[in-house]
Amino acid sequence: MRRRRFLLLVLFAASVVAAPSADARGRRNGFRVLAFYTAKEDPAHISFVHEANRWFPRAARTNGFTYEATNDWSRLNARELAGVDVVLFLDTRPEGSAERAAFEAYMRGGGAWMGFHFAAFALNDSAVKPDWPWYHDQFIGAGEYRSNTWRPTSAVLRVERRDHPATQRLPATFRSQPNEWYRWMGDLRHNPKIQVLLSIDPSSFPLGTGPKPEEIWHDGDYPVVWTNTDYRMLYVNMGHDDMDYGGTNASLSSTFGSPTQNRFLLDALRWLGSGPRSAARTSGAR
Repeated sequence: MRRRRFLLLVLFAASVVAAPSADARGRRNGFRVLAFYTAKEDPAHISFVHEANRWFPRAARTNGFTYEATNDWSRLNARELAGVDVVLFLDTRPEGSAERAAFEAYMRGGGAWMGFHFAAFALNDSAVKPDWPWYHDQFIGAGEYRSNTWRPTSAVLRVERRDHPATQRLPATFRSQPNEWYRWMGDLRHNPKIQVLLSIDPSSFPLGTGPKPEEIWHDGDYPVVWTNTDYRMLYVNMGHDDMDYGGTNASLSSTFGSPTQNRFLLDALRWLGSGPRSAARTSGAR
């Protein structure tokens, strides 16, 4: 009897040692996403951040990845990023030189990134200066912010590349959720490193309701999602909900209210999360 109990104890101990932790199981079966945000300024940006931090954890549980969000930008460092497969910037960018250097090294080393809406914003006449040339001019390729539509409205988006993993399951066109649409000083179309994936379809015009005439677009070419072929990255212009400005500041729309748009975001994340860093961790390589 004692011998049987001893064997059972040995087997139990061996199973405890051999069984991977929940974190290890998650890392083998999926990829890790770490999202950074500030959520301090525009009510619409704050609304989007809160929405994202509800939607992404639910999506993670059913789509085989882990999601964590933080407003502690000091975690954008080499030690932390060594265990991260995809970085998200939900509403802005890092301001510290150490965090910027760590992010550039992470991306040059095979990391993956998705940035939303305000993450690409930079304007001399604002608190967010165009003082990070690598990020705005080379990495994103858009340069300085130029103008936007107002008020936030939905648009018909056209798929420009069907051969990209993020867009393969999209229809030729689809209607987005309401958004404030940006345009840029940089010439994305003639940048050989930039592949435009989604743009505003002409059937959207006029786009915006004003009241200023320049806030209503009647024609033109407006990329809204693109990738830089030198990196594993996507910039997504969506991320600005419609709000009851000047009233309750309540959200009047949801960025995550479109199944088609959500499918694109998930397929984009899967592509980003299947990069070389994730593959090395899955195989056990260091």
